[in-house]
This record gives sequence, structure tokens and C-alpha cells, in this order.
Amino acid sequence: MNSISVRALLVRGMLAGLAAGVLALAVAYFLGEPHVDSAIAFEEAHSPHDHGEGGEDPVSRTMQSTAGLATGILVYGVAIGGIAALVFCVALGRIGRFGPRATAALVSLGALLAVYVVPFLKYPANPPSVGDPDSLDKRTALFFLMIALSILLAVGAVILGKRLAPRLGNWNATVAAGAAFVVAVGLAYAFLPSVNELPDDFPAGLLWKFRLSALAVQLLLWTGFGLVFGHLAERLLAPRAGAPDKARTAAQAG
Repeated sequence: MNSISVRALLVRGMLAGLAAGVLALAVAYFLGEPHVDSAIAFEEAHSPHDHGEGGEDPVSRTMQSTAGLATGILVYGVAIGGIAALVFCVALGRIGRFGPRATAALVSLGALLAVYVVPFLKYPANPPSVGDPDSLDKRTALFFLMIALSILLAVGAVILGKRLAPRLGNWNATVAAGAAFVVAVGLAYAFLPSVNELPDDFPAGLLWKFRLSALAVQLLLWTGFGLVFGHLAERLLAPRAGAPDKARTAAQAG
């Protein structure tokens, strides 16, 4: 794949990430933000002494839930779209005889699992108003460490599957690599410390709904990216067989 194709795919990946971000933004606003408001109301009701004079947030809640939310999700969508497009360039033709659409779908699925689902199962999302502010840096570091480990283990599983394929066959090699990934992730879960700072009386239903909405945002983001980018990549790399070649038509006419 030449540099022109990589550049074109990078641009298409960022555009696909932006489009997927718009879809995810709608879900985050209509499905997730009401649960955030409920969590904030719970915190204010149980910690009235923290909201006196001088305790106002520098950015209003309205700004956070509209412009702030949109900026965060759209910038994130463009960023992950560009990174995923570069991963697509590396993966195309190297993980099997898959076309652009199928490769884009596999990259999106792998990214969803490695970047979000695996870390989520160890450190699930909590409403932003819940938790000890003094441990924020620690919780953030642990979450990003889990993301890094998950990505490295996923890459290792792909490499292991490729090396086992000639001896075991594609299916058995895939099963073996997947099992190795699950075992390695389980060990990471066991050795990394757990974090549980939810108040004992925090509504379980609200927590469940918030985590489902957070998962839905990521699911829609990566699904939307895979579909949009797969379409754009196939149009670039595998144009229709019946499409006329203008240069050849002009040469034949001459």
C-alpha cells in the first residue's frame, strides 16, 4: 500500500470517526445525560456541605452536557477514526483473505473489545459525580493501564494465531489464540487492584442504566465507524468491476 492510499484512508477514517461520533453523541445526550443528572442530584442530596459558596463549577452543567459533550465525543471520534484507519492499513491482507469491508469490521470489533469492553469489565464506568476526588489520578492511571495491557494482549493474540495457523489450521489457531487472550486478561484482572468507591446507598438501578448507556455509546461509535469506513475504504481500494476506466476509454476512442 503506497503513501497516497494510506493518506487517503487516514482522511476517510477521520471522516468516518466524525460521522460515528455524531451518532454516538445523540445516544450520549438522550440516553446517558439524564442518568448523569440523576447521579449529580444524588450527590448533592447526600453532600450538601460541598456545594456552598465558592463551590460552583467553573463550567456550568448546561455547557458540560451540550458543547462540552459534543466537543469531547466528536474529537474522540476523529482521533480514534484516524488511528483505526492506520491499523486497517496494517491489517489489510495480513489477517486473512478479507476485503476492505470485512477488514474494517474486524478492526472495529477488535478495537471495541480491546479498547473498551475488556477494560470496562475490570473498571466499569461510574457517573462522574461518584467517587473520591483524591483517588481520581489513581483510578485514571489504572484504567489506562488496563487499556494498554488489553491492546498489547490483543496484538499478541493475533500474532500467536498467525504463527499457529500453518500447524493447527485457521480455526484451531483462532480458538487457541482467543483462549490465550482470555487467560492473559484474567491474570491481569487478578493482579491489578480493584476500585469500588460507590456509596453503599447509591441506587443500583441508576448505576446499571448509566453503565449500559456508556456501553451503548461505545458500541454505536465503533459499529458506525466500521460500517462507514468499510464503505469508504472499499470504494477507494476496490472500485466496481464494471466502472468504466476513463483513461482507457479515451485511449481506445483515439
